[in-house]
Amino acid sequence: MIRLASLCLFVLFTATSFAPANDDTKTGIQFTEARWADILKQAKAQKKVIFLDAYASWCGPCKLLQKNTFTQKAVGDVFNKRFINVKMDMEKGEGPALSQVYPLEGYPTMLFIDGNGRVVKKVMGYMPAEDLLSVAKSVK
Repeated sequence: MIRLASLCLFVLFTATSFAPANDDTKTGIQFTEARWADILKQAKAQKKVIFLDAYASWCGPCKLLQKNTFTQKAVGDVFNKRFINVKMDMEKGEGPALSQVYPLEGYPTMLFIDGNGRVVKKVMGYMPAEDLLSVAKSVK
């Protein structure tokens, strides 16, 4: 009985020793799942700019942005505070209609849009965290 209790404590201690120190699922950009019309209303009411990540599921650089850049704590800190963040597959759901309003030249395209639906900044292509932060800080 004592051996079993000791074994259980050892397993519990070992498992917690190798667990991550913090939960990284909340450190990057938090994207909303709301409908576009509701996002525009929210941006207008909160006087915030919308950050729209316009992507396609087959796009390699889009996947790299999601994996390497959007998950960075520094990026999440800035974007979650300053913007309403939206990821939209431009080939599914509301994406095709939105691509008629905001024509794209390629993927990924990142748009900063005010509450009236006006594009205030547009950038294309993969960016490391430092470059994306520079762009974000230039958006007024």
